[in-house]
Amino acid sequence: MAAFTVSRYIPPFKVTDSFSAFRVVAFFEGSSYLLLMITMVLKYGLDMPKPNLIVGMAHGVLFIAYVILLLPTARQMRWNVGKIIYAFILSLIPFGTFYGEGHVWGER
Repeated sequence: MAAFTVSRYIPPFKVTDSFSAFRVVAFFEGSSYLLLMITMVLKYGLDMPKPNLIVGMAHGVLFIAYVILLLPTARQMRWNVGKIIYAFILSLIPFGTFYGEGHVWGER
């Protein structure tokens, strides 16, 4: 099991291919999902809807980017249909993209 480091998710200088872009977007999509859970508590528990509106919009954009980058990444990495579906399902589960980085697509 690999240790968690931010440098593992973000390439040092630039994103060079769809797989690198996918990994960066997956990290931020997973992070926004966790932030969204926090802002849901703020919205419904403390009647503060504004943070949820902002984080929800960011999460939606990152989710769409994740799904759009999934197909060119799958083609580049020669993933089969099962792995593509698995990667999509991981984006729907909290901590799923972090699991994917460590166990599914983290190792080239």
